[in-house]
This record gives sequence, C-alpha cells and structure tokens, in this order.
Amino acid sequence: MSDTAENAPPQLPDRNPWDRIAGSEQFKDLLQIKKAFIVPAFVFFFVYYFALALLIGYAPELASTRVLGTVTVAYLFALSQFLVGWVIAFLYLLASTRFDALTKDILARVAAHGNERGGDR
Repeated sequence: MSDTAENAPPQLPDRNPWDRIAGSEQFKDLLQIKKAFIVPAFVFFFVYYFALALLIGYAPELASTRVLGTVTVAYLFALSQFLVGWVIAFLYLLASTRFDALTKDILARVAAHGNERGGDR
C-alpha cells in the first residue's frame, strides 16, 4: 500500500443521521407543533403566576377578602397555581403522545433511508 492511501481520511457519508433528521420537513413540523403547545402554555402560566403578585400589590383589599373563615382570595389563588401547574402537565402528557408518534415516524423514515443507502450508521 502506498503511504498516501494510509494517511487518507476515511470516507464519510454525505450527512450523518442527525443532520438528515434536523434538516427534514417532518422534524421541522414536529418542532412547530411542539412550539404551538409549549409557548402558549408557558405564557399562560407565566402570566397566571405573576397575577398573584399583581393582585396582592395592586388590589390588597380584594386579595385579603375572606372566602371561607380565614381563607382569603389570595390564599385560594396561590393554591390554584398548583392545580393549574398539574393541569398543564397533564395536557402536555396528552400532547406528548402525538409528539412521540411523530418522532417514531421520523426515526423510521431515517432508518429506511439509511437502509436504502446500505446503512451508514
């Protein structure tokens, strides 16, 4: 063997599997679908979370209004944040089944493409 053949870099496939996945329309669609859920959920919870501070700061009379015995509106609002967090988590869990199905479809397409090319993984 010649010295130049031994020092030649190995032949690499044109794109590795991750590059094929990241560049695919299906992956971009998956990111858009996830973004369509995550961004509004985050914004809603962010606003909801800081609404308590605004309520206490700008409407202390309303916040200190007693609802049941010594339980105030502010206390109920604070407790409701736990409930809202759990509801958002549950909704994400439901949505994640769709995300997972789309992810499996993307991976199956990449695997099929790799097998067509003789497997470059």
